[in-house]
Amino acid sequence: MYVDHLQLADFRSYAAVDIALDHGVTTFIGANGQGKTNLVEAVEYLSTLSSHRVSTDLPLVRAGAERAIVRAGVRAGIEDQRRLLLELEITPGKANRARLNKSPVSRPREIAGVLRTVVFAPEDLAIIKGDPSERRRFLDELLVARWPRLAGIRADYDRVLRQRNTLLKSLAGRARGGRKPGPEAESTLEVWDSHLARNGAELLAARLSTLTDLMPQVSKSYADIAPTNNDATAEYKASADLTGATDAEALNEALLTAIRDRRSDELQRGVSLVGPHRDDIVLSLGSLPAKGYASHGESWSYALACKLGSFQLLQDDGIQPVLVLDDVFAELDTMRRERLARGVIGAEQVLVTAAVGADVPAELAGSRFTVAGGEVTRD
Repeated sequence: MYVDHLQLADFRSYAAVDIALDHGVTTFIGANGQGKTNLVEAVEYLSTLSSHRVSTDLPLVRAGAERAIVRAGVRAGIEDQRRLLLELEITPGKANRARLNKSPVSRPREIAGVLRTVVFAPEDLAIIKGDPSERRRFLDELLVARWPRLAGIRADYDRVLRQRNTLLKSLAGRARGGRKPGPEAESTLEVWDSHLARNGAELLAARLSTLTDLMPQVSKSYADIAPTNNDATAEYKASADLTGATDAEALNEALLTAIRDRRSDELQRGVSLVGPHRDDIVLSLGSLPAKGYASHGESWSYALACKLGSFQLLQDDGIQPVLVLDDVFAELDTMRRERLARGVIGAEQVLVTAAVGADVPAELAGSRFTVAGGEVTRD
């Protein structure tokens, strides 16, 4: 799978961009602030409907413009020249619109997963050093790349969680005023319990399966990159007791039991305390958790290994994702650069950004573009 054409209109810093791309390695070289990351961010957004840089759409639209357009031609593979045209119209404050082969689709998420990507960027250091939400997001993005239908499950879970929290907040307010929940409120809460557990169990089952499949690849990738202290492991820390629960049905029962056990705490605090949104993944190097103990170099290598492991896992699933390395090489020493280059050279398409061309190993020679002053020029 690879992108053969990218067009942008009023996206980030670009009034207009129209560039043809090749399979293999493509590198965008430019000083900081010139817009090279904006190009690969657009590819990522078409793939996942989200950005690794911001949580809202507003910064994606060029200042003074009402909307942005991202359009890309996607080839099925080097030896499979079937082609799809993906397009997103991003309008802050309104529903975004999507087209597939110039035909509108009812919901943008229908095109999520048509293009698969794995993106590694400096922000991904948060997978190791950041809050549990960063690790959950990393794992969820990977499972959606494996099984695009789970994008709908995630969206449904988030919707149910918001509505359940609204109800809990209301009931907590009543309790502080000395009023107990009536039968109708309790019945409504039980309905939301059921929805939360059902969607949460499916999401949780996919997370556990994906983490089990992923970690051998991460461990290998880390050992390939880092010469010492290279025993990388992970443990899923759930907010419910999952002992003996492996399939979605058993996980659903485990979540319902935990929700009922925490009912009084939830009514007192006005928030949902059980579910995948409260879970964490403990990443370790050797016998110690990476967060708080790993050096900056170890953390950077571990985050990179997580993304390379994701890339390898998708390949094992029969998927050839586009690999994006956004400003990665500046943080690596010469040995790690060369090891990374050897590990990704076989990808169908690798998109690289770098401030200095010399930072990119010679093994990744391919197409190069210079990005400066709002212009993207093929070298």
